[in-house]
Amino acid sequence: MQVRIIDAEAASGLMEPLTALVVKAGVAILAVNRAAMRIEGKQDGSPVTEADLAADRIIADGLAQLAGGIPTLSEERTQLASPPFQGSFFLIDPLDGTKEFVAGRDEFTVNLALVTEGVPLLGIVSAPALGLLWRGIVGLGAERVAFLRVWIGAAIGAAEPIHTRKLPARGEPWIAAVSRSHGDPRSEAFIDNRPNAVRRTVGSAVKFGRIAEGSADIYPRFGPTSEWDVGAGCAVVTAAGGKVTDGSGGELRFGQRSHTGFIIPEFIAWGDPQAVDCY
Repeated sequence: MQVRIIDAEAASGLMEPLTALVVKAGVAILAVNRAAMRIEGKQDGSPVTEADLAADRIIADGLAQLAGGIPTLSEERTQLASPPFQGSFFLIDPLDGTKEFVAGRDEFTVNLALVTEGVPLLGIVSAPALGLLWRGIVGLGAERVAFLRVWIGAAIGAAEPIHTRKLPARGEPWIAAVSRSHGDPRSEAFIDNRPNAVRRTVGSAVKFGRIAEGSADIYPRFGPTSEWDVGAGCAVVTAAGGKVTDGSGGELRFGQRSHTGFIIPEFIAWGDPQAVDCY
């Protein structure tokens, strides 16, 4: 198969149809009756619902029509993946925060990233129950979009440019986005080392959106997660002026680690890249 490489200019032409596709997947998720839906367990113990699968089908069908020559890695179709990926590929989590969704909370997302040569270039993080979407292309900026849910679709509102905020001044509190479902002692210790840190509990990849829009400063995760949980948020935060690194401040690579699957051992999302040097 011929290797295709999509750069930022080409990615910008895909942003609107990809946004419409992600919003459509979110509408399908919201149409599922959480009180009566089927919930199954994966081999790793995590839950999967009919909402996950419905969103995945919509995105898979849409990408096949929109960019059929670009490989796709989805959480729900990892058996079809052949890493390491060359050139560009789509990285998808059709429903990030399934535990939040099952529990009846609103902080779950649909994540879609376009990764080029191992680095997330375009990212879309949609929180359908919140009516919010964060998106960006590295080098071209990031936006937050509000959309209205209706019975048969969604009306997408105006896009608002967003940017991460600067490192808090000495004596000012850091705002740390923390997970409701996935805590770990190293992440807690890392936050404790930030002066006057204030924790804000946020579900799923919404945490990346809060970093990108400048309402939080840092999001550490010193525990294993999957590439599809991180790729879209990484692109959005980077496009908004921030940075996402590994636990030592180094670069993250996606679609390359065939011997370890698609696991990211740890990462830190920084609103201000200069904060990495203070780590």
